[in-house]
Order: sequence, then C-alpha cells, then structure tokens
Amino acid sequence: MDHHSSLRESAGTAAPVRRTGGEGAAREGHYTERRLRTVAQAALLGGPLFLLGTVLHPERYGEGIAAAGYIYGITHDVQAFGLLLQVISLVSVYVLGAWRFGRGGVPAFFAALIGTLLWFGLIVIDGARNPVLARYAPETVHTPADLDPGVAIIVLPALLVFPVGYVLLPLLLARQGAKWTGLLLGIGAVVYTIGGLAIFALGPHSPAIQVLETTGALPYALGFVLLGWMWGHGRHEPGPLDSSNTEELRQSFPLQISRQDPDGMPHRAD
Repeated sequence: MDHHSSLRESAGTAAPVRRTGGEGAAREGHYTERRLRTVAQAALLGGPLFLLGTVLHPERYGEGIAAAGYIYGITHDVQAFGLLLQVISLVSVYVLGAWRFGRGGVPAFFAALIGTLLWFGLIVIDGARNPVLARYAPETVHTPADLDPGVAIIVLPALLVFPVGYVLLPLLLARQGAKWTGLLLGIGAVVYTIGGLAIFALGPHSPAIQVLETTGALPYALGFVLLGWMWGHGRHEPGPLDSSNTEELRQSFPLQISRQDPDGMPHRAD
C-alpha cells in the first residue's frame, strides 16, 4: 500500500519537473537575448572611436605624414578598433532582429558588414604603409601612383561596398521604425566616402578632404550610437513583420519578441 502511494506521489511530481525545465529554457533564452543586447551596445563605443580617429587625423600628404610620425598610425588604430566594434554590433543586431528583418535583411546586413570589414582593411593599410612610404617616396602618397595591385584589391572594393552597404542598411532600418538611425548612418557613410575619393581628385594637400571626412564621420558615429542604444536596450520600434518570412525563419531564431517584460526588455515567445 505504501509502495503504491509512493509511486503515485512520484508520478505527481513529474509534471512540475517538466514545467520547471520549460521555465529554465525560457530563462536561458531570455538571458541569451540580454547578452546579445549587451554585445549590440559595442556600437556605443565603436562609433565615437571612429569619429575620434577621424578628427585627430594628421595631414595626408607625404611630408605631413612623415612629420606626424607615430601619431598617424595611432589615429588609424583608433579608427580600426572602432570599425571592429561596429562589426560586432551589426552582427548582434542582425541576430536579434533577423526573424523580423526577413530575407531582405540578409543582403543589407551582409553588404554593411563586408563594407565595414573592407574599410577596416583600408584603414589598416593606410596607417601601416603610408608612414613608411612617406619617408622614401612622399610624392606618391595618396595619389594614383600609390595604388599598386596589392593595395587596390582592398581599397577599390572598400570605396564601393562601404557606401552601398550603408545605403541598403538604412533602407532596411527605416522599415523597422529606425528611420533616424538609418538616415544618420547612410548620410554619414556616403559623405565620408566622398571625402576619401576626393583625395585623388583634389590631391592630399586639400583641406576639403578633412572637412568632408569629419562631416561624414559625425552623423555616422551618431547613427551607431543610436543603433547600439536602441537595440541594446530594446527601445527600437520594429515595423510590420516581413511577409516573406516563413515558419522556418521563426524556428531558426527562437528569440522572438512577443511581449515586453516590466523592465522593458523583450521576452522570448513560447
């Protein structure tokens, strides 16, 4: 009699154990989302660092680079580190919103990511190569003669993909209710790139290059600050779910937003 009673009591406790497991999975999913939002906040630092390196950029002609010494390399290191943080933030934002961005999010984020990585390569080449070149052939620095095949294979795609990526990404963000974030990123990236292209048209001595690059880097950095704050704190206002999404997309990204917890953070959809 006591044995059967014990079995019944054990069976009666089985359901709560299963419920506890489900609640634990939900908590783990919510915790994972919080961690992703924390990583997304890398943009809060990545944008300003890129702006700082741009503002402190020394002269761009050969003699000016040689006179700047190690400062030229340091400013490019700051920019490069900011770009890496931007890449980390973009990946986190995509993972957080992929189920809502839909298939249209893939080309937009892919172009922005590749463009940012290519620009990272451009900045690293510039900061490491041109101080050396400025010592031995200062007249060739930042001129068409400087574009040997090893440099051109990174620089030319960067000058194309970077602005294109930050035209596609703002269009996607605007559809998700982040119009101002997208606008700042798009305008900033395009103006900044024009400054980079102008060096070949106006020459490295032109002060217009620094004006254009700084003018573009400012809204670009502000756009990333907004991106990191909005997605890092769950304050973005997503637009309608992309109709091209399928149940497969939802299953691939289980951290779906179904409701808001009292602390304002999105909760896993169960």
